[in-house]
Amino acid sequence: MKTPDSDEKNWAMFSHILTLFGCFIPGINVVIPLLIWYQKKEKSPFIALHAKESLNFQITVLLVIAAWGLLSAVLIGLIFLPLIPFAVVFALVFVIRASIKASRGDEYRYPVCLRLVN
Repeated sequence: MKTPDSDEKNWAMFSHILTLFGCFIPGINVVIPLLIWYQKKEKSPFIALHAKESLNFQITVLLVIAAWGLLSAVLIGLIFLPLIPFAVVFALVFVIRASIKASRGDEYRYPVCLRLVN
């Protein structure tokens, strides 16, 4: 893979960091990396790699939230309620770390992530 230029680095970084808007607008955390991947996948393998990683991580987060929600509906999930702040910090650290790696032009793979989009 060629060395990414500053525009590619910025788009790759945006595919990670802009997912934090999902805290305010539910679902946008999946839509942003999906749109970036769809628009830039043919132009830059570097952007495509980061957007896919971000998309996969955000889908994983969404599935975990859905599973917790279902478990909470049957009261089992309430046991995990104290773990939510740790999970949020955990996800936040990974997103920031991925954003920094992308801005430096490095590849990054989330360590805890389902690889659903290839």
